[in-house]
Amino acid sequence: MKLPIAIAALLATLVSGHPATSPAFAQPVAQTWPQSTVRLILPLPPGTAADIAARFLAERLSQRWGQPVIVENRQGGDAIPAAVSFLAARDPHQLLFSFAGIVTTNPLTHSQLPYAPQDLVPIVPVLENYFGASASAAMQADTLSDLINIAGRQPGALNWAATPGLPHYVMLALQRTAGIQMVQVPYREFGPAIQDLTQGRLQLAATSLPLLLPHHASGRAKLLFVTARERSPLAPHVPTAAEAGYPDLTFEGVVGIYGWRGMPAEITDRVSKDVQAITADPSFRARVEAVGSMPRTGSAAEFAAAIEQQRAQVSALHEANVKPAQ
Repeated sequence: MKLPIAIAALLATLVSGHPATSPAFAQPVAQTWPQSTVRLILPLPPGTAADIAARFLAERLSQRWGQPVIVENRQGGDAIPAAVSFLAARDPHQLLFSFAGIVTTNPLTHSQLPYAPQDLVPIVPVLENYFGASASAAMQADTLSDLINIAGRQPGALNWAATPGLPHYVMLALQRTAGIQMVQVPYREFGPAIQDLTQGRLQLAATSLPLLLPHHASGRAKLLFVTARERSPLAPHVPTAAEAGYPDLTFEGVVGIYGWRGMPAEITDRVSKDVQAITADPSFRARVEAVGSMPRTGSAAEFAAAIEQQRAQVSALHEANVKPAQ
C-alpha cells in the first residue's frame, strides 16, 4: 500500500536526518545563493588598504545579493590560520579575500603547511597592492641606479630590511639582478625598521607603499621605485621598477577572492561576475586608489595566471639558493 506523500516525506526526514528537498533548494544554486550572511575572511588587520577595499566591496555586494556581507579579520601567521579555518569550514557562505602569497610564497618560506595551497581556488582578482623600496636620505641616492652604484663600491656594507612576502623577494631580486651584496637586518616588527631607515641606521627598506610615503614626503627617506606595472596615483613622480631600468623587479601584488576546492561552480561564477562588475565601476577605482592600491578587474583564469606568474618569480629566486629568512 502506498503511503501518502506527506507521510513518506516525514519518514525520509527521520531516516536521513535531513528535511525533504524544498522547492527553493530545487532551484539552481545561483538563484538561491546566498541564503544568509556572507563572510569575507581577510588575513590582514583592520585599516589596511585591502581591509578598506574589502569593506567597500562587501557593501556593494550586499546590495546585489540582498544579504549582509561582512569582513572578518583573521590576521597573523602569514595568513595560515585564516586559510586553515576557511578550508576546514567548507562553508558556501564564506569567501577568502587574500594576497597571493598564501599560495605562492608560503610553500617556500614554511617547510610544512597545515593546509594544501591547491585547495584554495582563485575566483576573481580585486586589487593590486603597491610595494616600493626607499633609501635613507643619508645615502644621498636619488635613483635606484645611484643606490646600486654605491652598493657596488661597498660589497656587504649596506643593510636592508623588508616585510615578509613579496617585498622580501623584491630585495632578493634586486641583489641578484644588479649583482650587489647587502646584509639583511631582521625585525620582529617593521616599525623600528622604518625608524632606523629615517635615522640613517638602515640604508634600504622595502614594504607596502603607504608605509613609505610619509617619510618620502618628509625628506627623511627617498622612494626609489614601485614594483607594480603602473605608477601609483599617490606617488605619480616615482618610477616603476621597469622605468628605473630594472624590469625584473616588477612584482604584481595581486589580491583577490578564493573559494575552496569543490565549491559549486554556480556560486563561484556568480561571485566572479558580480565582483568584476563592481571593480570595473569608477567609484570603486577611486576608493581603492585613495588608499594606495590599484583596482584589478579580471576573470578566474586571469587571476590564476597572475598567481602563477608570481609563483614562478619567487620560485626562481628560491631555487637560485637566495632563500628568504624563516
